[in-house]
Amino acid sequence: MRTGSDHGHELIPRPEQTPDALRAALAVVAPGRLEEMQAQKDEAFAKAVEWQSLSPVQSWVLIWAREIEIARRPELSARHADALSNLEHKDPAIAGEALRRLSTVLDEAMQAVRA
Repeated sequence: MRTGSDHGHELIPRPEQTPDALRAALAVVAPGRLEEMQAQKDEAFAKAVEWQSLSPVQSWVLIWAREIEIARRPELSARHADALSNLEHKDPAIAGEALRRLSTVLDEAMQAVRA
């Protein structure tokens, strides 16, 4: 796992982007999502074989690195949850703002894992 941070409090260090490291990190920060992760991994590997391409596996790694990045950073996780809670608000302005905030959180997490 990587060390060092410029993101404030983190529950765990950022894991390496390998299936085993991501699974171990998820087991700590969001163990209830392990089955979801495994199902998506199985799907990605099946597509990789079918398409004769590693792109589905690479996408799976990035998606789960991003999800773990959000879960391991309490401040980012709180912003994520807040945005999700208002996505289906009856007021379109509130729902639109929630979508913008969700996009910002997802972009921030993806930039962090790609750094």
